[in-house]
Amino acid sequence: MIKNVWLSVLLGVVLLSSNACKKDDNNMDEQAAIDKALIEEYISDNQLNSQSTSSGLYYVINKAGSADHPTAYSTITVAYKGYLLNGDVFDENLAFTYGLNNLIQGWKEGIPLIGRSGKIKLLVPSALGYGSQEQNGIPANSVLVFDITLYDFAK
Repeated sequence: MIKNVWLSVLLGVVLLSSNACKKDDNNMDEQAAIDKALIEEYISDNQLNSQSTSSGLYYVINKAGSADHPTAYSTITVAYKGYLLNGDVFDENLAFTYGLNNLIQGWKEGIPLIGRSGKIKLLVPSALGYGSQEQNGIPANSVLVFDITLYDFAK
């Protein structure tokens, strides 16, 4: 009898977990579609000539920079301005040095697309930024825009 109760409880937990994952996947898919539409509208409104990656990151290379590019594990030194699609600036730095592997996924994918002295605009869907978590005044599920100049990097 006790064995059957535990089996029923375990089965219930597995089913609930399974449904929760499906719900999260649906929410992520819906948010990805919303982000894509917002980014594409921003690109159109601002007449940007952008490209995108399979993950949903959009980018505009304004200056390619050197032939040597950083990797996801490089330490980078950049100047950047981060803002929301409405233009509200949430962060800005003229000389920021940090390990790229410790930054948001959008940067990990985008920064290696340019070399030293390169300039790039990243349009980061929420899943590649802070997702559904509010972060230092950045609302949950926000698309982020970054204008970045890569000064230097160390592999």
